Amino acid sequence: MKKATISIMVFLSLMVSLPYPAFGQEDQNPVDTIRKYAVKIFLDCHDCDMNYTRQEIPYINYVRDVREAQVFILVTEQEAASGGSQYTYTFLGQGEFRGMNDTLTFTSSPDQTSTIIREKRTNLLKMGLMRYVARTPLINEIEIQHNKELEAEEVIDRWNNWVFELSTEPQFESEEAYKKLELRNSINIAKITPQIKLEIELDQFYEREKFIKYAKTDSARTDTYITSGTSMDNLFVKSLGDHWSAGLKWRLGSSTRENYDFSTEFLPSVEYDIFPYSEATHRQLRILYSAGYQYNDFIDTTIYNKLKENLYLEMLNIAFQVQKKWGSVNLSLTGSHYLHDFSKNRIELNSSVNIRIFKGLSLQVYGGIARINDQLNLRKEDISEAQRLLQLRELATRYRIAGGIEITYTFGSIYNNVVNPRFNSNEFHYD
Repeated sequence: MKKATISIMVFLSLMVSLPYPAFGQEDQNPVDTIRKYAVKIFLDCHDCDMNYTRQEIPYINYVRDVREAQVFILVTEQEAASGGSQYTYTFLGQGEFRGMNDTLTFTSSPDQTSTIIREKRTNLLKMGLMRYVARTPLINEIEIQHNKELEAEEVIDRWNNWVFELSTEPQFESEEAYKKLELRNSINIAKITPQIKLEIELDQFYEREKFIKYAKTDSARTDTYITSGTSMDNLFVKSLGDHWSAGLKWRLGSSTRENYDFSTEFLPSVEYDIFPYSEATHRQLRILYSAGYQYNDFIDTTIYNKLKENLYLEMLNIAFQVQKKWGSVNLSLTGSHYLHDFSKNRIELNSSVNIRIFKGLSLQVYGGIARINDQLNLRKEDISEAQRLLQLRELATRYRIAGGIEITYTFGSIYNNVVNPRFNSNEFHYD
């Protein structure tokens, strides 16, 4: 069945006073009345086009503080099996709308443009807001229509849930004394249903850098450095209910930077989510255990005098995610070690926390730390200064730390719904 098309037309006349019987009187200025009595919403959405949203939905007030809002709207996104994305809009009523909650979803397809996706997401937001707008004076100015030419149509999936994605990214840079060529290619194959998840990802990377030094005799010396890598990641997962899943992770690849002529890792795994998977867009606490086999064929002799080796390892990952009105938290703790020597291990903690402290003030803290003691692949030979500066080879390290803090404070009118796109920058920036 084709989806009904719902269009909402809002007529806000500046010449005629509007009746507001619910409030017992009429305001001499309809615009002021609308501004005063329109539903106040806080839209928690990181990738929404707010200019477009304000233009298409002018009959509500967009506030900057969640405590000022009558409706809190949380927008979350998950990758869909088709290659598109599933957007979940959670509406939570506050104040006089407390208890009026709802959840709506929209799933895009990979062939839809960003403009189409933006329009459909905005329509979904309009429909979710109607139950709140209907309890304000603006209900008299809302008209809902539908497409009268709906047809029943049988849907046949000739691809049987298989999705394929190809991408290529060639880049080049040229100067008199420096030239660079970079190639990135990838192939993604997936089949995802409620019961199984099968993903195959192939990635290829090639980079060549040339440094040209001209001597006084007009002769030139050219130094060329090449790094390349190829990998294939395979994942198969079988659903075992609302909380359990079992699967297999299998990785193959090669990398000049990491000293792998060939490497493969075969890890049977099991996962348990404390919360049902159906609540994944709001909260997750997943425990993933993996154990398996690794084979390495090195390009050069390692610091442990190995050219080839067979290894066994195990890994445990605990991931926590929650998204609420006050903000969001993401935590991931991963530990792994080789079974032949427990001292060859790695522990990583990654996190991001976004908190709304009070009106207009928000704090975001993000970062990660890793204790590294499992670099069995490091080359035995000394590293040159050029290899170090250009990061052509993996360097020995016992830890890695990265992170940052962002504090944002906004103040001023909470009712400024005006959109003015003049002098917006449309410049293209190179990375």
